[in-house]
Amino acid sequence: MSKLVESTVKRTLFKMAYPMLAGTVAMNTYNLADTYFVSQLGTKPLAAMGFTFPVVMFLTFIAGGIGTGVTTLTSHALGKLDREGASRIVTHGVILIAALSATLAVTGFLTVEHVFSILGAEGDVLPLIRSYMNTWYSGAVFMAFPMMGNGILISLGDSKSASRFMMFGALLNCLLDPLFIFGFGLGIWGAALATVIAQACSSVWLYYLFTKKHKILHLDDPELRLFPASFRKITGFAVPGSISMMLMPLSAGVITALISRHGVEAVAGASAASRIEMFAFVIPMALGMSLVPFVSQNFGAGRIDRIAEAKRLSVNFAFLYGIGIAVVFFLTAPYIAGLFTGDPEVEKIFIIYVKTISFGYGMMEIHRYCGFFLTGIHKPVFSTVLNAYRIIVLLIPLSYIGSSVYGIRGIFFGRLTTDIIAGATGLIAVSYVLKKKSARSLEKSVSKS
Repeated sequence: MSKLVESTVKRTLFKMAYPMLAGTVAMNTYNLADTYFVSQLGTKPLAAMGFTFPVVMFLTFIAGGIGTGVTTLTSHALGKLDREGASRIVTHGVILIAALSATLAVTGFLTVEHVFSILGAEGDVLPLIRSYMNTWYSGAVFMAFPMMGNGILISLGDSKSASRFMMFGALLNCLLDPLFIFGFGLGIWGAALATVIAQACSSVWLYYLFTKKHKILHLDDPELRLFPASFRKITGFAVPGSISMMLMPLSAGVITALISRHGVEAVAGASAASRIEMFAFVIPMALGMSLVPFVSQNFGAGRIDRIAEAKRLSVNFAFLYGIGIAVVFFLTAPYIAGLFTGDPEVEKIFIIYVKTISFGYGMMEIHRYCGFFLTGIHKPVFSTVLNAYRIIVLLIPLSYIGSSVYGIRGIFFGRLTTDIIAGATGLIAVSYVLKKKSARSLEKSVSKS
């Protein structure tokens, strides 16, 4: 029997999510460490980091779309006990993501100044951005490989290794950041270099896990004649998945442009707050990272009942956790802001951001979970439509209207309203799809009997 169909739903999700908690903390530590150390250099370097965020997200999520496709197909194959098919998808997925990363890197080198000028970067900030991003582009393949590998390890029932290799990279980044930024005097360039080196080391470890421990990656015999078939399968998930993920940095770019109208201090404050915001999702993210492989593997095994129970458990958890973290962030926002800046204006923006947006965290996580469920039951286009609704129909218009009417506070209230509506819509959509799947499964059982 496949790994994720063996035990009770609650126990299986806990066994998957618990080891991933340390891993999700580690993953977010990359951004937090870079932001913290760069913030010590002053407001302009911190603002430069803020401008890089939407572009880094954009490129990360393109690779993440392929990673989601590979993870989903691998999990589904394992659910049907097709180990050979799973190995083929992993091998072809690694080849595909390496080629994609190289293409993104070259494109990034050629367009760096043009892209960030459009986002509003100018003057002394632009050279800092160029220094950071050129180094980041050089390590794009090391960013993409661990993203894909993490989900595959979870599908194989090895979430402990997934957590450990992520922790290793994050800790190495934390050690290298102050050494390169201050010790060698490299400034913001040192932050990017530290990240590339840390992710390269993580990639080496992941390669060992795939080839030696689990023996699921076979680059020595990649069966290239079957690559076109694998490519079609992967892109069937990757294209809608990438579009869905790309909508997030697209919206982040629009929001950054809106915020930049209020000055470089506003960009710096919102940038630092958005990094802290990631830590609000550390615990629910540990569960979220487990949902696609869990759902897809159980879908392959025909266990719609287990998927429905997982939806109930995860939604309840996300909602209750969201309420709790919102209260904590509301009370501690001034103290957290003081850790990142001594500039009163930057601190003010940071506090407004956190105190406003935090009350939508629970519903935002529910929305995210709903996308994972739709992808896991092979409805990636539905997941993309759900994300497009959140960003194109809700977030961008509401942020623009809020900015026009209430200034920077209105931008943050637009995000809060978006998260509440999008979470409720996603829950309705997933419940409807699962109800139809369950009815069809019951009809098949009756016809067979």
